[in-house]
Amino acid sequence: MTPVINILAIDDDCDICELISATAEANGLHCTATTDPTAFFDALTAETSLIVLDLMMPGIDGVELLRLLSQRRCKADIVLISGVGKRIIETAEELAHAHGLSTVGHLQKPFSVSDLEEILKKHAQSITKPIPRPRSSIAVDDADLRGAIQRDEFVLHYQPQIDILTGNVTGVEALVRWQHPKHGLIFPDDFIPRLEELGLIDQLGWIVASRGLAEVSSFGNRKGFVPRLAFNVSAASLDDLKFPDNISSLIAAHGLSPDRIVLEITESGLIQNLTHTLDVLARLRMKQVQLSIDDFGTGYSMMQQLRNIPASELKIDRSFVMNMLQSDRDRVMVQKTIEIGHELDMKVVAEGVETSEQLEFLRSNGCDIAQGYLFSRPLPAKELLDWLSTFGFRHLPPSDPLRSHSPAQR
Repeated sequence: MTPVINILAIDDDCDICELISATAEANGLHCTATTDPTAFFDALTAETSLIVLDLMMPGIDGVELLRLLSQRRCKADIVLISGVGKRIIETAEELAHAHGLSTVGHLQKPFSVSDLEEILKKHAQSITKPIPRPRSSIAVDDADLRGAIQRDEFVLHYQPQIDILTGNVTGVEALVRWQHPKHGLIFPDDFIPRLEELGLIDQLGWIVASRGLAEVSSFGNRKGFVPRLAFNVSAASLDDLKFPDNISSLIAAHGLSPDRIVLEITESGLIQNLTHTLDVLARLRMKQVQLSIDDFGTGYSMMQQLRNIPASELKIDRSFVMNMLQSDRDRVMVQKTIEIGHELDMKVVAEGVETSEQLEFLRSNGCDIAQGYLFSRPLPAKELLDWLSTFGFRHLPPSDPLRSHSPAQR
């Protein structure tokens, strides 16, 4: 049975209400439009699937309505419309997300009927052809998690990093997974926070480092080129004054050059003990180990971190890459991050690249390295070897079948 699509709109302009209603009805969608907040909430039901909401209204404005919708635990998708500046609308979208609400676009007045139709059609398609639900979280047992470290149940998947200028595979990022004997593959979001709370994150870090360093040599080509290996390092490791010597010894034991190893440092919550952290970071760089600021732009003091950290690389967070072609804010963040990185003599890596349009934008703005589903999902070591043997180190053409690795397959 085809689901009924119920649209509810509120705007203080009767003409706008009529336009939204007429456009919806012309596309076979049921719509109720009103200028009255009381009538709006009277018409809101669990069957309402899309809300079109004006921000600027007398009496009660759209920001207040978002707060009230959150209090009612509204599950409908929301489209914001207004004649205020685009940045204000985008801020209101962020507010909606903070309230736990779902936004699917915005329209800046005056908007065209075609722009409204595009949003309505996309919503109708998402209702009739639901997007696959993300994997459910697994409740992790502390004893099981401790045992996983002792039983060596953690494995690495590797995602290729592509040099945008040459099109060659230049490195791989090692991403940890828990191969649970009962639940199968468990992803980091389900166990990393608990490992941090249990004080076990440093043990996991050494497991990742040891396995990654042992496996990366096998990814080299016939000419002896070994891709860079990038992996996350915990804040606990950065507080350990012995860490630079210990990681350098491990790198040397595997016969690798330290300048081919990239330690990724998450920007948010980086520096706990400033003197220890700067001591460790400075010595790592003196030993030629590369440092990358991961998830750049998502922390609260990124300029201070740039000043403090002797990083050789910046990673643009996937949340900016995902929306940079639609959002002026994200576009500017990506462009300025590339500029800042280059001004500070750093390479810039964009993660979460999924379309050729995103790649072309990054290329035109001088970004150095890209990784994402456009090239490959993260692969176990054996599958990465197969991928490299099949497609080589050269960037894939637009028609390559690896593009079939869609976000839904994550």
